[in-house]
Amino acid sequence: MGTADFRGIERKPRWGLAAKLLVVLILLGAVAVLVTSVLGYVQARDALEETIFKQLTAARRTKARQVEDYFRTIRNELQVLAASKMVVDATRDFHSAFEELEHRPMPDGLRARLEDWYAKHYLPDVGRLLGHDVRLEDYLPVGPAATYLQYHYIVANGYPAAERKLLDDAGDGSRYSALHAIYHPLLRRAGAALGFFDFLLADAATGRLIYGMVKEVDFTTSLRIGPYRRSNIAAAVAQCAAAPDPSITCLVDFATYLPSSGQPIAFMAAPVIDQGAVIGVLVAQLSIEEIDRVVTGNRHWREEGFGSTGEAYIVGPSFLVRSGARLFYEDRDAYFAAETAAGTPVAELDAIRRNGSPVLHQRIDNQATRAALAGLEGAGQIIGVRGKPSLDSWGPLSIPGVKWALVAKIERDEAFAPIYRLQRDLAIVGALALVVVLGIGAWLSHSLTTPLRRLTAGVKRFAAGDHDAKVEVRTRDEIGQLCTAFNSMVDDISAKNAVIESKNRENEELLLNVLPAPIANRLRGGEHSIADGFAEVTVAFADLVGFTALTSDMPPQHVVTLLNGLFSRFDTAAQELGIEKIKTVGDAYMAVCGLPSPVENHAERMVRMAIRMIHITREHALENRVSMKLRVGVNSGPVVAGVIGKSKYIYDLWGDTVNLASRMEAGGIPDSIQVTQAVYERLKDQFAFEPRGPIEVKGKGTVEAWLLRL
Repeated sequence: MGTADFRGIERKPRWGLAAKLLVVLILLGAVAVLVTSVLGYVQARDALEETIFKQLTAARRTKARQVEDYFRTIRNELQVLAASKMVVDATRDFHSAFEELEHRPMPDGLRARLEDWYAKHYLPDVGRLLGHDVRLEDYLPVGPAATYLQYHYIVANGYPAAERKLLDDAGDGSRYSALHAIYHPLLRRAGAALGFFDFLLADAATGRLIYGMVKEVDFTTSLRIGPYRRSNIAAAVAQCAAAPDPSITCLVDFATYLPSSGQPIAFMAAPVIDQGAVIGVLVAQLSIEEIDRVVTGNRHWREEGFGSTGEAYIVGPSFLVRSGARLFYEDRDAYFAAETAAGTPVAELDAIRRNGSPVLHQRIDNQATRAALAGLEGAGQIIGVRGKPSLDSWGPLSIPGVKWALVAKIERDEAFAPIYRLQRDLAIVGALALVVVLGIGAWLSHSLTTPLRRLTAGVKRFAAGDHDAKVEVRTRDEIGQLCTAFNSMVDDISAKNAVIESKNRENEELLLNVLPAPIANRLRGGEHSIADGFAEVTVAFADLVGFTALTSDMPPQHVVTLLNGLFSRFDTAAQELGIEKIKTVGDAYMAVCGLPSPVENHAERMVRMAIRMIHITREHALENRVSMKLRVGVNSGPVVAGVIGKSKYIYDLWGDTVNLASRMEAGGIPDSIQVTQAVYERLKDQFAFEPRGPIEVKGKGTVEAWLLRL
């Protein structure tokens, strides 16, 4: 038997070049998409988190300065007033007049009428605030002078309770009333000018309040043996009465104060010194309302950049708050429901309901408040109020006499909402990119291996003796066949280099048409993922009303020419005003001012751009003899901007500011410019606006809008 000859039989490879190339391209594409998405997400998250912490810290420090300045101002003004001749004389005169009344017989029936007034008008409120019944004798003033003056200036006062301070002279003929008629108008004006809730004078020797501006039930009471001897005003008077130093002031922290309907009240006192001796104490009664107004931004949290869930609050010793919670003011039912769900004690919630305020009743004990009360300043993610994760910035307040801490926070879900949207978008883009890579890989492998197979056939013909086939064979695989193209490739290199340089210049021009120059430079510098947060920019959306219907019967070339002419004029105006065009979608035009390079007057520039766009549209319509009207929406606020895409770059914006600007345009009026409250507040002194009133905005509810008068 003969031996079989296998030399002419070719073994086919297990994996052809086409399959290998396709697999490699798919793997490379998948890895590139995954790495780009993960890096983009991580960098965007870190950048956003850092920006939010900086904003929270800046807001906290600003509010801390405001609170500290408030107490510093009161301290200085109280020292000056306590040293004035008027206050020294008033203290001496009221003391002597009070002593005269102390030794005069009390008119018949006066004590009984005072007790009747207490039983009807004061004790019910005290029982409600304390949550139990109280005894009348525990709250009556001590001594004939105190009883006499409370009757004439409280019970017999003809003014309503809130206006008792308007009574200058009780008309009883006493020396005290004569002095009161002289000093009270002066002290009342001083208290009103300084913003004090009440203004009191205490006798240093007896601890008795010998004068009160508002005439609450603490008027003339004894702070040593009377019903309020354990109150914070008693502590303030005792401290200053023992300090013959005009530079001393005594601040006692807020506490519930029964004479002021159980409201949280703080007292700041200064000694009244005459010839080196303390003869009295001047006391300013401070309401929590001013502190609450500063900390809550007069309850304009959103305008101060706190979004929907952010806020600032003050805590004191025992972690009791000194300012109200945002949710308490915005939705009390939701507040109590959330506190109940978070496990807040029932007694604490009952106290808040009974007093109508969480101040001095709600406890906030978490990482932020503990660190701040310990004197530490910092920022981080914690489990915040009501057990929700939040981003917090904390630090102590520097106010002599009290130990307070200030915390600014925003819930994590709201802070990271742009990141969650980016995560979703990256997943969608990644999936689409993989599909594109799969399609391109299949096409590329087919287009590459087909010519190689033809070259292989030519090599085989040359090996069989066909010398017209100009193929030189060195290897038997498909890649080796590429050597046959090398000879001509060398000759073409110079020419192709020139072509490549020309193409590079064209690509550079195309890149600058798509991206802002600073962003393009960063891409060329090697950055693969560009995402920036901008705290203040102005975004505009413009749309041609009825453009689709207008151009439905036009030839395609005419439609493109008409729209290109209009948008080209928009581009020229944008370049002149320093405004960045973002994109056009159909007959819609989107632009932004304030990025990538920030400018202070971004809102003004964008409104002027919007005005130009309206006028340009009118002129363009007249020139082309068509009816076109433009609708423009403008909004200011923070955005996230970045470059997305792999094969085709696009520089785009995200955030609530962009969405609301789009809604302003969509809900606007043809041939007009509609702006949000943020734009109106910035430009109301530069442009004429007319309120449109609240409008319904998808995803936002009711939003105030204004129309620019053209």
